[in-house]
Amino acid sequence: MTAIAFYHLQRSPLEKALPKLLEKTLEAGKRAVVMAGSAERVTALNTLLWVYDQGSWLPHGDAGDGHADDQPVWLTTSDENPNGASFLFLTDGAQSAHIGDYERCFDMFDGNDTAAVDAARERWTSYKDAGHELAYWQQTDRGGWEKKD
Repeated sequence: MTAIAFYHLQRSPLEKALPKLLEKTLEAGKRAVVMAGSAERVTALNTLLWVYDQGSWLPHGDAGDGHADDQPVWLTTSDENPNGASFLFLTDGAQSAHIGDYERCFDMFDGNDTAAVDAARERWTSYKDAGHELAYWQQTDRGGWEKKD
């Protein structure tokens, strides 16, 4: 079964947390699909990943860029895996019917939005009932992550 980690964003937004997790993904030699809730979010993330840190380079693309099979990180609103990714990042409450096709899934949700927290709890229950291995990560005061039981 897929290992699913919930990332409870409370102290920094997705735009700060996602690039760091994607950097670690690439350092591990893995590919990623980032599934967002809207085309506008995909466009914003595409721009962000080019400029978030002047000292970093995070290769990525979306449907507008094309060549999915050449992209180590693919940004999309569709439930697709055109770059052969083994890691799936779900943002904005996006859901995939193909979670079982991935090695790992990162479910990132806004902990300051009550509706997003409630929806994450529902997804947790659904994934648990399906037999997935679950983990819960909460942001620390120092900007890192702490695994909670």
